[in-house]
Parts: sequence; C-alpha cells; structure tokens
Amino acid sequence: MYSHIASNRRKSFLLVALFVGILAAAGYLFGYLNGSGYFGLAFALIVSLGMTAVSWFWGDKIVLSSTGAKRIESRDQNPYLWNLVENLSITAGLPMPALYIVDDPAPNAFATGRDPKRASIAVTTGIVQMLENEELEGVLAHELSHVKNYDMRFMMLVAVLVGALTIMGDSFFRFGLFRGRGRRSGGGVLAIVGLVFLILSPIIGELIKFAVSRSREYLADASGVLLTRYPEGLARALEKISAYNQPMQRASRATAHLWISSPFGPSRSKASWFSTHPPAEERIHRLRLMADAR
Repeated sequence: MYSHIASNRRKSFLLVALFVGILAAAGYLFGYLNGSGYFGLAFALIVSLGMTAVSWFWGDKIVLSSTGAKRIESRDQNPYLWNLVENLSITAGLPMPALYIVDDPAPNAFATGRDPKRASIAVTTGIVQMLENEELEGVLAHELSHVKNYDMRFMMLVAVLVGALTIMGDSFFRFGLFRGRGRRSGGGVLAIVGLVFLILSPIIGELIKFAVSRSREYLADASGVLLTRYPEGLARALEKISAYNQPMQRASRATAHLWISSPFGPSRSKASWFSTHPPAEERIHRLRLMADAR
C-alpha cells in the first residue's frame, strides 16, 4: 500500500511537471516570435492566477451550493454519519471536517476545501442508505484521504496551469493578427502558431487534468485503506456504486472530478484519456490485491 501511494504521488507530480514544461515552452516560443522575452508567460500566469483566485478562496462554497448540499450542523442531526467521520478524523490526525448531505438517490460522495482546517465532506442520501457500515466507512476514509493529501490544493494548481495554457494560446493568436494587420514580419507565423495553440492547449490541459484526477483517485483509495485497514469495505462499496446505473440529479462536468464516482453514471468502456475516474473494475482489483497481501 505504501509503495502504491508513493508511485501515485510520483506520477501526479510528473504530470504537473509536464504541464509546467509545456507552459514554459509556450512562453519561450511566444517571446521568441514577438521579441517580448518572457512577458507572454508572465502575463498568462498572472491572469490565470487572478481567474482562479475566486475558486481558491470561495470554490468550496460554490461547489457545495451547486450540488444542493445541506450542512449537518451537529451530531444530533445525523449521529451515525457524524460518528463515522469523527472516528476516522481522529485516526487520521485531522480536524473534523464540515459535513454535508445531498438529497439524491444516486450513491456518491466528495470532499472539498483547500486544506484540512477548511475541509468539507458531502455524501448523498443514496449512499448512506445503500452501503453497510464498513462500506460507508471505506468511502469516508477515501474522502478524508483527499483532504489529508491536499488533493484539492493540487487540483487547483492544475486548474491554474490549464487556464494559463488557454490564455497563452489566445495571446498568440491575437498578437499575431495585430502584427499581421500592421504588416510587421512574423505576424502571419505567430497567428498560425496561435491558432494551432488555441485549439490544442485546452485539449492538452484537459487531458493532463483528467490524468492527474485519475491518479489521485488511486492514491485516495490506497490512503483510505491505510485508515480503515480493511480494503474489502471500499471494494464492496465501489461495486455497489458502479452497479447503480442512473446519473445524479444535478450532475455537472465542472465538479465531476470531485465525486468518488462519475455523477453521470458508470461508463461500461475502459478508461479513456478524457475520463475523470479510473474504471471501477480496476480500482476494485487493486483494492483486493491489497486485501490478499494482508
């Protein structure tokens, strides 16, 4: 389990390093073609950081509101769920996160918040009703692992880089058109490069974002097992969740990567580059390998 966690961490940071490399190369090319040095790269990063500042400080509230989540204010409102999360938080050495419930029959759950002190965990009514105690504990441990591993902060960094890539492509294109109208040398080349980059940068960004998201799901599965010491609980939970064929009532592509399972329902095909989640079958297989290793 520890080697599995270490492997996923390495893969995640390598993916972000690749992202930074693509962004740096784009900035260098932009500066080389228009003679502005690293201005294009700096501009893209500054604007992208500004765009994501709202998400960084208020993103969790926006996400919770968009899903219709209602906060559980005290133990008396839902002692079963409260006790499960409290016990797991003590085991993980984490502050008790804010708890939310989403009125939806689809079994699902997610965590949000930029650090453990500001974390929130939301579960649907469907997942509480469907899962046995050990299964729900496995799901909650998975979500707490996202909190402990700072996955929300990590994904925010990826979102910033996606935005920087997109803005860089737009800058290429607009600056190339401007130079072309002024009949300055290199304007046409810059416009063509900008157009290509404008088309490819969002695709590249989304591919890397989805790859990081899938990697973090595997990491949270393994980290969650370290909390419960019972891989079979999460494995059985994922079996039941993947067997539920209906999408969530308020499914959104903007928040799809946050949920433990795709809110659009399970995909029967193998994982693609555009999947936010790895195949449930592969996750269950890895969990059962951990159980056998015990």
